[in-house]
Amino acid sequence: MVEDSEDLKGSGSQRIWTETPIRRENRFIDTVLSYLMGPRFLVYASCALSIWGDRMWHFAMSVFLIELYGHNLLLTAVFGLVVAGSVLVFGALIGDWIDRKPRNKVAHASLFIQNSSVTACCVVLMLVFSYKSEIEQMWHGWFTVFCYAVVIILADLANLASTALTITVQKDWIVVITGDNRGQLAGMNAAIRRMDQVINIFAPLSVGQVMTWASNVIGCGFILGWNLISLLVEFIFLSRVYQLVPPLAVKSQQNAGEYELKLLNIFQNMHKAPTEQKSSPEMQRKSVTKLPLCFRKMHRMLCTCRDGWKAYYRQSVFLAGLGLAFLYTTVLGFDCITTGYAYTQGISGSLLSILMALSAFSGLMGTILFTKLRKHYGLAVTGVVSSLLHVSCLMLCVFSVFAPGSPFDLGIFSLLTSKNSSLNQETLQKNQLHIYPFQRNINQPILPDRSSIHWTNNTVLLDSVHGSDHPESYISIILLFSGVILARIGLWSFDLTVTQLLQENIPESERGIVNGVQSSMNYLMDLVHFIMVILAPQPQQFGLLVIISLLFVITGHVMYFIYAKKYKIKETVIQTTGRKPQNPSV
Repeated sequence: MVEDSEDLKGSGSQRIWTETPIRRENRFIDTVLSYLMGPRFLVYASCALSIWGDRMWHFAMSVFLIELYGHNLLLTAVFGLVVAGSVLVFGALIGDWIDRKPRNKVAHASLFIQNSSVTACCVVLMLVFSYKSEIEQMWHGWFTVFCYAVVIILADLANLASTALTITVQKDWIVVITGDNRGQLAGMNAAIRRMDQVINIFAPLSVGQVMTWASNVIGCGFILGWNLISLLVEFIFLSRVYQLVPPLAVKSQQNAGEYELKLLNIFQNMHKAPTEQKSSPEMQRKSVTKLPLCFRKMHRMLCTCRDGWKAYYRQSVFLAGLGLAFLYTTVLGFDCITTGYAYTQGISGSLLSILMALSAFSGLMGTILFTKLRKHYGLAVTGVVSSLLHVSCLMLCVFSVFAPGSPFDLGIFSLLTSKNSSLNQETLQKNQLHIYPFQRNINQPILPDRSSIHWTNNTVLLDSVHGSDHPESYISIILLFSGVILARIGLWSFDLTVTQLLQENIPESERGIVNGVQSSMNYLMDLVHFIMVILAPQPQQFGLLVIISLLFVITGHVMYFIYAKKYKIKETVIQTTGRKPQNPSV
């Protein structure tokens, strides 16, 4: 018996020794499968598909609009203004809708509206490209205008639905999925931003190759097929995430009810007489119900927008969010303005593509810097360090204004304002720059650095200046792009900091409407940046735009510094009184 037991022990130890590698392999496979079927990976996959589709669509849309209108940027300008204006107007309404409806219905509705709008728009574009000559002869040409309007409206509807889906998944769902683990929240934010940076390069290239080697019609068909497949896959993934994370089915409504009660009390206190305090709200409701249905809906929409902006203003992170919005008023990014200016300074397209790849790598470094700083110093300090890094790198752009090779010359203003000198008129005619500053890249998350591919469609037409002309020195343009590329490290780190501050500090019942208003603020400040370019479109005036942009950036960071100082004072008071802070990870 003893020998048998020893044999069993020996065989058992031998069995354990021989099965250990197999068990390790099985354990590894189980770990990989559990991760691939887990909610975090499903969210990553869904976001990657959505971002890839958005990047392809917005790149192709800019090309399609130029092709439709005879290589003119008028339709592109109209499209950019419509998109910016619609988000500015409807941002709060979208956020209110997100707060009121269940999470799964909001995600599914946004996903369906976005993909179906893109699909319908692709069908219309395929018909227009295929039968363009016949369509131009219908209704004395007005049917063509109708088709243009339909394309812009459908594309704008897709952008609004994409905004709603982004707020729902990236600003709400991942907060619920990570729970109280702020480290995981920061990791998911950084991972999604890294995917956005990489996809921002390769997605437009993929659809661009199809459109180049095939045709615009086949390009539309490629995007149409992608959206149909993406719709099905994203729907399955998001539904699975909703099932795996039960807290997503629970939505806080208590805070919303308390807020409405508070507003009602404030309204009642505005009336002095006690009798009026009881009767005025009732009378107001009766007066509103007497209005036609369309006016009642309009009244409700206006009240929702007003309440949304008020809710945004009273948030503890209001200054941080407003500071982030101020960063949109800048020409110091890879948008149509900066790349067009580089073209006038003799920078080739191939070199610009290399610089844009470097800027994407710099953005990835910013996401890594954010995770490291947040882990060791917290969110508030991370934002301060990112702000200082961002501004210090942009100082290189200011130095480029006065460096050798810079065309900066304020004397151009005297030429523009003087109308009596025939010599000045001849000078303006020789050096007139026709630039279309309206085109904007609408697919960038929450930042002023637009798509690194869209420069190929942002045409700058010159009468006497050509891309082959070389400046006296390249020092100015080297300093400019060195500052822009290096500044993206601090820029993306700061953006992730403010994004997580908004996620952690906004009440769940107001998360949608506040983020909707934040999107509206971003688009509003972006419109200011295009107005600046309209007022100063000459290459000689670009240096002034650089200085003004830096002032807006500094103003935004100063707002964040004020918020950080208030937070530190509040944290000191909490530590003195011995109470725990509500957001200790901040």
